[in-house]
Amino acid sequence: MVRPIEGGWQADVEVVELERVPSTTSVMATYRVAPDKEGGAVAYERIRRYTRGQIDRPA
Repeated sequence: MVRPIEGGWQADVEVVELERVPSTTSVMATYRVAPDKEGGAVAYERIRRYTRGQIDRPA
């Protein structure tokens, strides 16, 4: 997800942190990234870590 924030943009990016077999047990993470005007990362933080087979519970 990409959204405008005061002074720029913010993006949430999902990545595979640790690939496993079967793939449903791979470790995934969501990072929140603040890019500069050229697209380079100014700051980032991991906001979530989970296994690929995990689903979100309804709120």
